[in-house]
Order: sequence, then structure tokens, then C-alpha cells
Amino acid sequence: MSETTVRTTHPSPSPALPAAVGAPAPAPAPAPAVLTPLGLFTVLLGAALPLIDFFIVNVALPAIDADLAAGPAMLELVVGGYGVAYSVLLVLGGRIGDTVGRRRLFVIGMAAFGVTSLACGLAPTAWALVAARVAQGAAAALMLPQVLATIQATTRGPQRARAMSLYGATGGLSMVAGQILGGVLVAADVAGSGWRSVFLVNVPVVVAGLVLAVRAVPETRSERPASVDVPGTLLLGLTLVSLLLPLTEGRAAGWPLWTWVALAVSPFAALAFYLTERRADRLGRTPLVPPSLLRLVSLRRGLVMLAPFSVGFSGFMFVVAVALQQGLRMGPVEAGAALVPMALGYFGASLAGPRLVGRFGSRVVTAGGLVQALGIALVCAAVLYGWPDLGIAGLAPGVALAGVGQGLQQPVLMRLMLSDVPADRAGVGSGVMITTQQSSLALGVATVGSLFLALAAPLGMRDALVVVLLVQLGLIAVTTALGLRLPREVR
Repeated sequence: MSETTVRTTHPSPSPALPAAVGAPAPAPAPAPAVLTPLGLFTVLLGAALPLIDFFIVNVALPAIDADLAAGPAMLELVVGGYGVAYSVLLVLGGRIGDTVGRRRLFVIGMAAFGVTSLACGLAPTAWALVAARVAQGAAAALMLPQVLATIQATTRGPQRARAMSLYGATGGLSMVAGQILGGVLVAADVAGSGWRSVFLVNVPVVVAGLVLAVRAVPETRSERPASVDVPGTLLLGLTLVSLLLPLTEGRAAGWPLWTWVALAVSPFAALAFYLTERRADRLGRTPLVPPSLLRLVSLRRGLVMLAPFSVGFSGFMFVVAVALQQGLRMGPVEAGAALVPMALGYFGASLAGPRLVGRFGSRVVTAGGLVQALGIALVCAAVLYGWPDLGIAGLAPGVALAGVGQGLQQPVLMRLMLSDVPADRAGVGSGVMITTQQSSLALGVATVGSLFLALAAPLGMRDALVVVLLVQLGLIAVTTALGLRLPREVR
């Protein structure tokens, strides 16, 4: 009788048969990678650096202009060149990390970010600074997608929820803290470095981050890595460059012919990108941005909301930096200090967010929009009735409430968007989300910032600022309405 028959006839348990002499023991399954608290701190440090550097230059622009004789068009490139390079390469950075290893690319990107920060701080001319900023944006695009992908691949359950909440809080705080830190560094003029210190400060931070990354961040990669989608990458790059570059440079350059040609190309490039990606998806390939990924309701609706939120956020930060320094004649430290209540409000709300989400779900995002709207309305009233004697105390209530509202929205929204993305597509999903955020941040500076600067001459700083604040209230109304369409449950 066969062994199978014996076992079927006598189902009672029996001791396992000894392994044959000389047979190799089965290899134990590898333990899943786990992100320790130190590892989480390290990747969040990597998430903070690119966002800080997007905003840290806002208060340093007057000093850069005075030192390098940059002029308005060049200053726009200092801000926009970083944002465009960063936006264009983010999804590609996520794809490469999925393939070659996320920690490896995180380390490479962070090291490159340190080198390019040094190049920015030592730039002898305005053109050299712009080139270094573009390279710095490219380095950030390699580093940042690995953060969310690593969190998605190495955390589960409540640990992932906490990590995602901390990521969202880190992102928002970094954007506000960048402007505050920039003001302090420019005013401190460390060793006579002036504006250069806003870039040089990254170097020691990067060195510490590299040491921590090697020791504390686990290596992960996709179980099914896909090759680079070259047509998709080129078309996405063309779409973003043809949209963001002319909007960033157009006003300062006098809207030459090339800006209109580029803007005309942008929608056709976007359509070609979509059709190319859809065809690749149907043929069973892995496109750069799989349309099937956008079928996830939480991701798709979150992206639609994230865009106007980020446009308004970055536009507000840029305009406030200019208005406080040039309109109210505040120094860089005072202009940065005016945003401290926003940072504190954001931090407090982001800490309370996970508890509130557990009770009210995504309605917390809608409530955050209403609170933010109230804050911006108070800022608008303070500008309208307090100018030109408006100080930090007059701005504080509105700015603080705006920070609370933003802190109730962004961390929850980011957590919600990635909640249904499979772990093996974490790099692509995070790349899509961050590309949308970063493109919208650059678009906010280009559009809202340009609107303010165009209105400042005929209307004056006060009225131009009031108009921009009303525009932001409109954007907040849009995001609040979109928040009602988010899935109620936040896993």
C-alpha cells in the first residue's frame, strides 16, 4: 500500500519522518523588513529636506538678487528650476527605487542632494545657481519617492497609520519651517555667508542622514520590478516642462513667443502621454503611471483634491514672503517669525489628526478646509484694515487657524491616498502622489505668485495681497467640496 493510502486510512497524527541523510535543510523564509523608530526618523529626514529647500529660498531671494544681480527672470528660475526638475523626475525615481532597491537609491539621492546643495551655496553667478538648483531638484526626485515606498513596504496596521501621519505632518511642517529657517539663516549671516547658508546648512544634515540610512533603513524592492517606461517618461517630462516652465518664467521674461508655444504644446503632450500609458497597460506592460492604479478611488479622488490644496499653499507662502518684506518692510527674521503660529497650529492639528480620523474618518479633511478658510479670511481682514502698520500680532490669529486647517487636511489626505496601493507598487503610487503635489506647488508659485506681482504695481501691495487671499479662499472652497467625495473610512 502506498504511503498516501496509509495516511488517508489512518488520519491520526504521527511523528514527522526524519530527513534523509545528507539532504539539505529547507532554507528559512526571510523575515520581512521592519522599519525601526530610528529608520522612520531617517526617512522622514529625507522627506523634509527637499520640501524645506523648495521654500527656504523665498525669504533669501532679495539677498540673492543683491549679491548676484540676478534680476526677476533669474530669480524665478532659482525657484522654478528646482520645482520643474523635481516634478519631472519623481515618478521615474519611484520606479527605479522599486527595481534597484529603495534604500540604495535613497542613499544615492541624499548624497547627490548634499553635493548639489554645496554647489548652490558656492555658486559664483546667477546662472551657476540656477544650474545647481536644477541638479538639486533631480537629486531630490531620486530620494523622496523612496520614503513613502519604504514606509508602505516595512510597516503594517497601526504602525503604518502612525508613520503615514508623521509623514504628512513632516511635509507640512517642512514647508512652513523652510521659510522660517531661511529668514533666520539670512539674518544670522554665518561667517559672512549671507544667503548661501540656506543651502550650505544641508551639507552636515546630509552627512548625518547618510550614516543613519546605512545603519537603520532596511533595503526593500518590488517583487516584480518593471523596466523603465522610456516613452512615458519622455512624454511626462515634456508635459510638465511645457506647462511649468513658461508659467514660471513668462511674466518676468515679458511673455516671449516660446512661452506661448510651450503652453500650446502642453495639452497635446498630456494627451499623448495618457494614450501611450493606456496602450502599454492594455498590452500587459508596466507603464510609468499605470491607468489601472488611478482606478483606486482613494488615490484618484485624493489626487484631484491635492492639486488645488498645494497650489494655494505654495502661492500663499511665496506671496506672504514678498509682501511682508517688500510691502511691510519686515526683515527676514521677522517675516519668518510671522509664520511661527502657522507651524505650531499645523503641528498640533497633525498630532490630533489620527485620533480624530479614528472617530470621524475623512470628514476631518472637510472640517480642516473650513478652519483653513476662516484663518485666511482673518488674514485678509487684518491686511485690509491693518495695513501698513500690520505686525506679527495682527497676523497671528488668522495664520494660526490656517495652519490648524492645513494640519487637519494634508496628513490625512496623504494617508488616505496610499491606503489601497499594493506594496509592490508603493514606489509608483508614492511617485504619482508626490509628482502631483510638487507640480502643484510649482504651479502655485508660478500662477498665484505671478498674479500678485502683476497686480502689485497698479494696485499696490495691500490690494494685490487681498486679491490673492480671495483667490485662495476660492481654492479652499474647491478643496473642501472635493473632500466630501473622499471615501469615509481611512484605513
